[in-house]
Amino acid sequence: MEERIQSLLQEINAYTATDKAGVEAYRLRYTSKKGVVGDLFEELKQMPVEQKKTAGKVLNELKQAAEAKLTALQEQVETSSATANTLDLTLPPIPNTTGNLHPLTLTRYRVIEIFERLGFNVADGPEIEDDWHNFSALNFPENHPAREMQDTFFVEKKGVNGAPQDVLLRTHTSNVQIRLMKSQKPPIRAIMPGRVYRNEAISARAHCFFHQVEGLYVDKNVSFADLKQTIFHFAKEMYGKDVKLRLRPSFFPFTEPSAEIDVTCLICKGEGCVVCKRSGWVEIAGAGMVHPNVLRNCGIDPEEYTGFAFGMGIERVTQLRYRVNDLRLYSENDIRFLKQFNTSSIA
Repeated sequence: MEERIQSLLQEINAYTATDKAGVEAYRLRYTSKKGVVGDLFEELKQMPVEQKKTAGKVLNELKQAAEAKLTALQEQVETSSATANTLDLTLPPIPNTTGNLHPLTLTRYRVIEIFERLGFNVADGPEIEDDWHNFSALNFPENHPAREMQDTFFVEKKGVNGAPQDVLLRTHTSNVQIRLMKSQKPPIRAIMPGRVYRNEAISARAHCFFHQVEGLYVDKNVSFADLKQTIFHFAKEMYGKDVKLRLRPSFFPFTEPSAEIDVTCLICKGEGCVVCKRSGWVEIAGAGMVHPNVLRNCGIDPEEYTGFAFGMGIERVTQLRYRVNDLRLYSENDIRFLKQFNTSSIA
């Protein structure tokens, strides 16, 4: 028996397996109850008592060696299988890619750059606002349509004494103008970029949230001519020297007189398209001289100071700048659209 045990020990030490089938074949031959080692233990029972002690010791050593070999084979196959599943050398490497700024961010930076050169500071304020800063201080009458639920997103909230208090998502960044005029004395020269919200139907021209930049200049002897030249300079810097500008009389509660500002449609070059409503012109801003009531609400004497204000949608400016015909593309997060823009577009 000892000779057979030594022969089996050599077989066990020399056995190799490259897959689970090979490991299973080893188990069935050497370590299972019906394997060759099990057969030797059955023969051991029939041996004389004086030979059992010596043969049993050698047989136990064979059993331990066979089980240790099985464990080693199992670990070897599992390790090689895991490596094969996680590493495919036939696949091409993933290249390092550098992201880029969103087109609205690029335009926002460009707007800030243009107005900073004119001496405008950048101001910011809360997106969740109260009625006074968003409407009342800006000379909106109580029955103005903008105060209705169909135009504004209201947030239900209780006041200090438990009374209802109108809290809303700001409909424009004019609330920052009010906060500036309340917190500092003229001269004031600042722009207010930020996100605003309006309850509107989503289309190629409008969205329920968008980005806006407003401007405010309050000082002594500020005139409508200053406003016109400021907007004219901005349009030339943003769209090029050949862009045409027109001002149309309009009405806003917070400015008097007021005007809508249009530029030639750069998408269709004035021929007419869905963005310009077939007119060849695209409105980019509303503007006017700050209403005396707004100045009074902020503690500024309208007899001593005057000012102008303007507001424009960054999405609309970006549409013309990059010839984008649908502003819904800005918020759809389609990589195919976004990767067309790069940092060099700031200039």
